[in-house]
Amino acid sequence: MAATTSVWQPREDGLAEICALLEQQISPSSAVDKSQIWKQLQHFSQFPDFNNYLVFILVRAQGKSIEIRQAAGLLLKNNLKVGYSSMAGENQKYIKSELLPCLGAVDRHIRTTVGTIISEIVNIDGVSGWLELLPALVTCLDSNDLNHMDGAMDALSKICEDIPHVLDSEVPGLAESPINIFLPRLYQFFQSPHASLRKLALGCVNQYVTIMPAALYNSMDKYLQGLFVLANDPVAEVRKLVCAAFVNLTEVLPSSIEPHIRNVMEYMLQVNKDPDEEVALEACEFWSAYCDAQLPPDNLKELLPRLIPVLLSNMAYADDDESLLDAEEDESQPDRDQDLKPRFHTSRLHGSEDFDDDDDDSFNVWNLRKCSAAAIDVLSNVFGDEILPALMPLIQAKISTSGDETWKEREAAVLTLGAIAEGCFNGLYPHLSEIVAFLLPLLDDKFPLIRSISCWTLSRFGKYLIQETGNPKGYEQFEKVLMGLLRRLLDSNKRVQEAACSAFATVEEDAAEELVPHLGVILQHLMCAFGKYQRRNLRIVYDAIGTLADSVREELNKPAYLEILMPPLVAKWQQLSNSDKDLFPLLECFTSISQALGVGFAPFAQPVFQRCMDIIQLQQLAKVDPASAGAQYDREFIVCSLDLLSGLTEGLGSGIESLISQSNLRDLLLKCCMDEAPDVRQSAFALMGDLARVFPAYLQPRLLEFLEIASQQLSANLIRENLSVANNACWAIGELAVKVRQEVSPIVANVVSSLGLILQHREAVNKSLVENSAITLGRLAWIRPDLVAPHMEHFMKPWCSALSMVRDDIEKEEAFRGLCAVVKVNPSGGVSSLVFICKAIASWHEIRSEDVNNEVSQVLNGYKHMLGNSWGECWSVLEPPVKERLSRYQV
Repeated sequence: MAATTSVWQPREDGLAEICALLEQQISPSSAVDKSQIWKQLQHFSQFPDFNNYLVFILVRAQGKSIEIRQAAGLLLKNNLKVGYSSMAGENQKYIKSELLPCLGAVDRHIRTTVGTIISEIVNIDGVSGWLELLPALVTCLDSNDLNHMDGAMDALSKICEDIPHVLDSEVPGLAESPINIFLPRLYQFFQSPHASLRKLALGCVNQYVTIMPAALYNSMDKYLQGLFVLANDPVAEVRKLVCAAFVNLTEVLPSSIEPHIRNVMEYMLQVNKDPDEEVALEACEFWSAYCDAQLPPDNLKELLPRLIPVLLSNMAYADDDESLLDAEEDESQPDRDQDLKPRFHTSRLHGSEDFDDDDDDSFNVWNLRKCSAAAIDVLSNVFGDEILPALMPLIQAKISTSGDETWKEREAAVLTLGAIAEGCFNGLYPHLSEIVAFLLPLLDDKFPLIRSISCWTLSRFGKYLIQETGNPKGYEQFEKVLMGLLRRLLDSNKRVQEAACSAFATVEEDAAEELVPHLGVILQHLMCAFGKYQRRNLRIVYDAIGTLADSVREELNKPAYLEILMPPLVAKWQQLSNSDKDLFPLLECFTSISQALGVGFAPFAQPVFQRCMDIIQLQQLAKVDPASAGAQYDREFIVCSLDLLSGLTEGLGSGIESLISQSNLRDLLLKCCMDEAPDVRQSAFALMGDLARVFPAYLQPRLLEFLEIASQQLSANLIRENLSVANNACWAIGELAVKVRQEVSPIVANVVSSLGLILQHREAVNKSLVENSAITLGRLAWIRPDLVAPHMEHFMKPWCSALSMVRDDIEKEEAFRGLCAVVKVNPSGGVSSLVFICKAIASWHEIRSEDVNNEVSQVLNGYKHMLGNSWGECWSVLEPPVKERLSRYQV
């Protein structure tokens, strides 16, 4: 291509060739081979000035169509994204110098493409890498020319959206940060006669609420004044942004709107009825945000009689809701790939589960109906039965409508009942049997969406129904609900199948052993559904089968039940290839079944074990060489397989030995413990701990490597993803330690130091890791008190506090053996923590082990003897319940 002169110029033939290629690339004709064109464009990309041609076409090719010029701009943006930093300086300079004059281009498409490229360059190079940019933007904003103002605002809005912090940082050569220069101008544009400028300006400022720079905080009054001016803007998109601003401020800085709270609430109530659904949706988010921000509930309470009818009327399906189309889908129509939700497997975690893992509905479209139902749910949890007087007459009026044209009103009433089931439980409980009696016939309603919502609402009342199974009427109703949901599992409508199956899984969790008398009929229905469902709903059946196994455990281990359950699952298992993602839910389902059946799973164990091994090996190959593996790497296969191996190990106990002793699981597992992905490591350490419990000899040949790698997880950067890894590694070290005893010695010092730090900063980690750290520290102290005792002063107080929170069990006993052992080795090291030691001992309801009880008694009496008169001081600061618990040790 062209040699670079003082000002770069394109060669005509090169320009024509690239334009022709771009024209073919955007041509809708199917005769054009797009992949060939892409290859040729990639070939051109190797020339150092190819991007100069692209910017030239975007900015100066006046004779070409807007589409070709835009295509050149978008290709330029993508090229800069990957190659800007390695470009020659003069080419970078040329591209920047061509873009700036084009901010005010006459055609809006060209202006917005230029804005996108500018934002990309700022993302890579910062504002300080392009000193001409800010003055150019300011000149355009101050120009009073609509094209120039719009082009600059568009570029600015993209910078604010993608990289807001760059405008809030110091720039060499500027007296103040860029945001101080732009904010006053943005506020002025709130009053522009041009809707596009009002929208862009408000959108820019809204981006800063979450990071709240000083410039915005200090000009909050001006921002709020601007919002009130724009509140009734004729343009819906502007009103939507006003609502978003109030919601964000409520979440980030509620004190800023508190002085104006009544006005804001009145406004939000008014726009919650906006004819534009997107504006109403944004306004509806405010009520949950208000409750979360813990602003005075009285203000909201006064509004309830007016707010609740609005929320309720917005809960009816809109005429264009996509669910109305979905609801027509018959079970005979095969699922399309886009119907399948992305699924996320949660790796195995040992200990108290305290992460939020509510089923994320992010795949489903969030809309005004769902947001209104969520708001009612939140209000019912804040105000409880106080919302019922405003709500129940409305529900009853909707429920009593008849006729096909009002089915959406009836459906919304059933949705509302489900939404308030938990929050208004006390007020609804006396009417529980009436509510259930009303809902049961709706399971057979002619409208599929009424059948599906009735399934969900019944599942929301499930746990209260189960409390009533002690009396005959309650038990009869529970059976009717159970059978009603099972009947709907076999509905011919996909949407109802999905709702019934999910609702049934919820009831399973609540009912647990109450399901046992009905196991035969439940399994027949589930396996019948398994035989007829399409791919998407099949995943929910797997979940329901797995939940059933978790709920009834060993009760499932009866030949009659296994004959119904296992053959269809095994047939499906054999039908799927090792790289088919439909295996994931089946692997998860088998994990629950293997744990529930215990040794009863033995007849199915060999092929399941071998399959897991094959999958892990295939994926480890795919990671380095996808071509020879014949599959793309997807670590979820490894995680699900490791978890199923854990389930097998837990279920079969020492019976796992015959499966694994001749396998290469040990080497595969060690590799997984070193994987860079946290979820793979998390599941690998869970399996390591499970194997340590039942067959520690298997890990022996590489024991120190396992221990070393596990101990490294405890000193890693404990951010959220790594917390669960550290948790499982910590648990696995403790399980191995009690089995291999002295062989754990080489890692004791490092692990104890890491665990001490975790316990000292326990507010920064989760409850499960704190408990596991306290137990593992105790187990190591029990095995090697001589190595732990010299450091005990550093962690004694937080360790004892953590042990106080652990429930009574064998693990706690082992930890206390360690506590007593280090105190014996170094009694003076515990004196300053004696009050904490006493509280930890008092946390026991009953120590079942006689020798642990004796050791604890010796520790207390030892300190009493050692301290003499000072013992009274220690005793006097203990609370009465602690003294009462310790009195059994005669101290």
